[in-house]
Amino acid sequence: MPGQIAKLITLLLLLWLPQAQAAIAISSARVWPAQDYTRLTLESSRPLSYKMFTMDNPARLVVDLDNVDLHGPLSELVKKVGNDDPYIKSVRVGQFKPNVVRLVLDLKAEVKPQLFNLKPVAAYGYRLVLDIYPAVPVDPLMALLDSQPAAASSPPQTTEPAKTEDAAKVTTATTPAPAATTAETQPTPKAVSEFSTRTLIIVIDAGHGGEDPGAHGRHGTLEKNVTLAIARKLRKLVDDTEGMRAVMTRDGDYFIPLGMRVVKARKAHADLFVSIHADAYVKPNASGSSVFALSEHGATSAAARWLAKNENEADLIGGVNIDVKDPYLARTLLDLSQTATISDSLKLGKYVLGQLGDINNLHRGFVEQAGFAVLKAPDIPSILVETAFISNPDEERHLRSEDYQNKVAHAILDGIKRYFAQNPAISRRQVAQAD
Repeated sequence: MPGQIAKLITLLLLLWLPQAQAAIAISSARVWPAQDYTRLTLESSRPLSYKMFTMDNPARLVVDLDNVDLHGPLSELVKKVGNDDPYIKSVRVGQFKPNVVRLVLDLKAEVKPQLFNLKPVAAYGYRLVLDIYPAVPVDPLMALLDSQPAAASSPPQTTEPAKTEDAAKVTTATTPAPAATTAETQPTPKAVSEFSTRTLIIVIDAGHGGEDPGAHGRHGTLEKNVTLAIARKLRKLVDDTEGMRAVMTRDGDYFIPLGMRVVKARKAHADLFVSIHADAYVKPNASGSSVFALSEHGATSAAARWLAKNENEADLIGGVNIDVKDPYLARTLLDLSQTATISDSLKLGKYVLGQLGDINNLHRGFVEQAGFAVLKAPDIPSILVETAFISNPDEERHLRSEDYQNKVAHAILDGIKRYFAQNPAISRRQVAQAD
């Protein structure tokens, strides 16, 4: 009997060892370039063992992968790095040793890379994620100044702007001053509106992105694509509005962690934060537009609580390096002195919801509240707009329509204008004075 047991164990070992020693196949290799950072993702059925280091002259980033199959998606990674990638010049992949595949990334700039594993979640298997951040992070306020130097730094106007046929192109009316004036003959300066006393910064957050597709429509529509399309249309409308400038949390198909969206808004000294989404529910007949604000005391409904839970799981799906702790971010998300900000958020939400009611039926006739992580800026009125239910086939068709996307963008801007007309923004230092 002991001999038979030994033979059985030997047989099992022989059957197991080839499987254990087989090279791990990479099922997908993805690259997400952006100004904020470039992400490279390798997906597999088992976690990958790796080692990373940098080399100089020229600047390179090297990643060694143990026991990985070189063929398939991994070998095609070279073709997925475009010339427009801000940080990666090129990628080379090869067999460095019998059991080691080496990735060499030629770099365009000084970077701070992060490499980490993610466990399976949603539709993904194991993922090895390489995030390549610039050594000096992109400052959203300085980026805004660089893109709009004249408009952002111009002094407050003291006269009414001249009217033109194109509302996006407004010039200030000027009249040559007479040779001599007296106090009696000088005209009384006109009152300066809130829009012209300083530049109002509206941060527009296109929900989801990159590794996190968001909700799916029955006909294949991805929430991340809809939200970005509407966000870009809203940005143009905001930038075309005198006295306003838009800052996007993302302007491409890439993932931004929820907390970093809040941080980006605060660094931009935002006056308002608007997060754009397309709702989904288990029942396809759910319909209508909604607006949400943050709640400190629980959700206003079970549906709001369910939605907030789903939206807050974006970090799990998109992939966040939990080993990196950002004290600035921690202070932002743990600040509980938000009562006044939430009150302003509810006012903003009411105006936006009223405008959305003109283009779509409303899921509920009031602004709902729940613990959305993306709304936790302690000093910025923030709302989350669910433009329609992407899980509803009829509303999915609307969301794919450029006409409906434009209507949503106009409705949000009209709501913002109505909010500022009744609630002048608290004075902040002007964009041109930001450090």
